[in-house]
Amino acid sequence: MTNWTRKTVLLALCATALATSVTAAARPASGTAAPRLDWHACDLPPGTAPAAGQECATLAVPLDHLDPDGRSVQVSVTRLLSDRPEKRRGTLLVVPGGPGSSGVQRLAQKGAALRAALDGAYYLVSLDPRGVGGSVRARCGIPAADRRLVTLRSWPAPDGGISENETRSRRTAESCARNGGAVLRSFTTRNETRDIDRFRAALGERKLSIWGTSYGTYVGTVYAQTEPGRVDRMVLDSSGDPDPTRVARGWLENMSRGAADRFPDFAAWASDPAREAEGLRLASRAQDVEPLFLALADRLDRAPLTSDVPGVPLTGNGLRQALQNALYADAAFPAMARLIEQASAPEGRPVLPPDLAGTIPDEDASLMLATICNDVRWPGPGPGYAERVAADRAAYPLTAGMPVNIGPCAYWKDAPTERPVRITADGPSDILMVQSLRDPATPYSGALRMRSALGDRARMVTLGRGGHGMYLGNGNDCGDRAVTRFLVTGHRPARDIHCTG
Repeated sequence: MTNWTRKTVLLALCATALATSVTAAARPASGTAAPRLDWHACDLPPGTAPAAGQECATLAVPLDHLDPDGRSVQVSVTRLLSDRPEKRRGTLLVVPGGPGSSGVQRLAQKGAALRAALDGAYYLVSLDPRGVGGSVRARCGIPAADRRLVTLRSWPAPDGGISENETRSRRTAESCARNGGAVLRSFTTRNETRDIDRFRAALGERKLSIWGTSYGTYVGTVYAQTEPGRVDRMVLDSSGDPDPTRVARGWLENMSRGAADRFPDFAAWASDPAREAEGLRLASRAQDVEPLFLALADRLDRAPLTSDVPGVPLTGNGLRQALQNALYADAAFPAMARLIEQASAPEGRPVLPPDLAGTIPDEDASLMLATICNDVRWPGPGPGYAERVAADRAAYPLTAGMPVNIGPCAYWKDAPTERPVRITADGPSDILMVQSLRDPATPYSGALRMRSALGDRARMVTLGRGGHGMYLGNGNDCGDRAVTRFLVTGHRPARDIHCTG
């Protein structure tokens, strides 16, 4: 996709009329006038084109919602009007994952598919959370060497040692405390939900329907818990455990289990005889793929390979991180198998995937850390981390102790900024969950805890497959039909259901 395509004249006139009526009618919960939204063509990063008809605007929000008359900051918002306005029943907010994903880009990627599936039933809207994309940003000043994915994630040393992780984590937290300021401290889930409600008011909507994916499911449930009268229908796609005592710390720890649940899908694919003609068959039996992978990672721990990126060798932890990324979707399996083949060759010179090849921009790395560290208190430094790493490495060798290792949050000052919201069964019964059985990032076991917390407020559609992000992505027709029917008609299964395949 390259150039942005304009709406028809008729739709543009509808948009103008809507903007005028919204500005005149909307009032936020505080009773003050809603901010004006001046819609314009979206300016997205190179390589990403807006969906046809997608528009963007800037929303002013209080830096501190408890001081609404104080300093304000800017949040980037976006919309895609219904192409069948006579069928429109509401507005659907698309909540991205992360923390760190852009809602503006998410709507660009999913807008056409959503329009086709929902047949005009919704205006589609989203926003870049604070710290992301076109919204207010902050910088910790993290050195480039600490902003590679394999260093920002706390992978232990080849022998399981964590002293380097401790040093780096302390250095990063101190840099954020020194340079991030009040803006960085404002990067929280609770503030994202407050910004969402201000966006709702600016749109002139009494209620929003919500499709939240991954971390976006937690954002959505926190919004529904704190603003129960503002939610129409909500879809939670790939949910994590909402335990308020752990939140993001628990999500990270659960990735050990998630990788173990999901890897057999990759092993079955990589041992299938169909891979032979593609040059990607790693073993003749599925049960041999994991030992092969672990042996290769161990060899790269001892002797990293020169890669196609000068100065960035492929290490054992680099291979492990590449696997974590690849397990999200079956479509990533070929590239992962190719990387393993390249690294296994006697004179191999592996081509690094983009996520491993470069450094993460300072503003992006700062946001990724700030939200998870601001939301909940993490255990402080101490011997407990080394003990947990050793136990996790033994139980889950694919992740080698990374999910339970020490990180910058252990040294974060004054966390949490607010008490985390407890998700409960109190509230309208207006939630549909969709979840894969083998999710590498938000495993089924964690999703069951979200399901339990919501009680009769929710129904759950389980897909008997692997992957992360199910609706209109890695799922199947059965799951997509259930979600679409719920959003369009309000019909929700009478009980939890299971979709095979």
